[in-house]
Amino acid sequence: MAVSRNWIFPLIVVIAVYLGASGLLASFVPVQDGARDWGAPLIAGGWMAWTFPTAMFFLTIFCILSLMAVWEYASPGGNPRVGVLRFETTRGDRLFISLLGSAFIHLAWLGLVGAGLWWALALSVVYAIAVFRYV
Repeated sequence: MAVSRNWIFPLIVVIAVYLGASGLLASFVPVQDGARDWGAPLIAGGWMAWTFPTAMFFLTIFCILSLMAVWEYASPGGNPRVGVLRFETTRGDRLFISLLGSAFIHLAWLGLVGAGLWWALALSVVYAIAVFRYV
């Protein structure tokens, strides 16, 4: 028997919280010489140099985990399946493999190409789609 749940509201809440937190973080980016300094610490003199990209990274990971929770709520179960790697994986396993592979893609890109990571991000998204489809 299929479970029918209203998952639109939780999805909207997760997206709204992500966008609101992103906007709030962007408002804390310091302005230097009339331009935003995206690499500067968000809290001057803080014990840890939280920059905007670092904070957005952790906020995005939290959003991805929240979206996985909404997906599980909308479609419970997510039974394990055997893909090209020949072992059982669940949605959470595939997310972990995607995140781990994306980290290696970005590190390799930094080492081989340089600091422009937009193409590495695009490659990571394609990799994550492939993992969720075939693994």
